[in-house]
This record gives sequence, C-alpha cells and structure tokens, in this order.
Amino acid sequence: MLELKAVPLTPEVFAPFGDVIDTRTADYFHINAGRTRRYHDLARVETLGEEARALISIFVSQPVELPLTLEFLERHPQGSQAFMPLHDERFVIVVAPPGEAIEPADVRAFVTDGRQGVNYRAGTWHAIQSVLEREGEFLVVDRGGEGNNCDEYPMALRVIVD
Repeated sequence: MLELKAVPLTPEVFAPFGDVIDTRTADYFHINAGRTRRYHDLARVETLGEEARALISIFVSQPVELPLTLEFLERHPQGSQAFMPLHDERFVIVVAPPGEAIEPADVRAFVTDGRQGVNYRAGTWHAIQSVLEREGEFLVVDRGGEGNNCDEYPMALRVIVD
C-alpha cells in the first residue's frame, strides 16, 4: 500500500495537475457599477470530444475517516473537473499525472485550507471527493456529452493528514 502525507495546497505544487482556485491569490476587476469584484478566468475548463459541453453541478459529500484509505484513482480523459467548496470545507486531494499507468513515485497528496478549490486537468488521475470535518457542498464544473469520460485505476493508498 502506498502511504502519502498530505501537504498544504499551493498553486505552484499543484500546477502539474491543474489549477488552484482561490480568490485570495487572484486578480480581479470591478463590475456591476463597482459593487462586485469579478475574479475572472480562475481555471481552464476543458471539454474534449464530439458534442461536449460544460456542466455545472453541486456535489454534497460525506466526510471521510482518517487516515484516508483509497482503493483506486480515477481520471476524466475528455474534460477537466473543478471542485470549489461552498462553505469553507477542507478536503484531501490525491493526484497523479496523466498517462495509461500510475507510477507510485508520482502520486501526490494535498490538503486544502477550506477556501481553496481545484481544477483537475483532463486525464489527471485523482481520488474521489474526500471532504474532512463535516458534510461538504461543492460547486463542480466538468464535461458532459457523448463518450466514456471516467476511467478507474486500482491502487491501494493511505493518506495521512496532520
């Protein structure tokens, strides 16, 4: 079983896997007569393949037990997948680079601070949603349309969060 220690999420360490979505580190401009800050273009939404379209959903996830034990990672080869917590939910992220197989040495684990979201690039291997202290609600942007867009890779993992 591969054991990982989740480290704090930053845009720099997560860059090989996608985007960190965080208004605290992003530029903005004012709209709506100056009453609204627009944090524009925070992540690249990818929708690949015929008849692809972007979907916006809400996921409600139950908290996981720690240490987190996983039996597989999944990927979405035809589109990115973004998760943005709606109520300061911390969650664990486990990722590996795109490819047909996963090299254990390339797997990474991160933990958000509750205000950060992530956008997994198309094909990036990742764990299922793993919210920590309490039930979590997430705004999710991903791909809809024809074709298979979810692969699973069996892999036993254990993630420790401090």
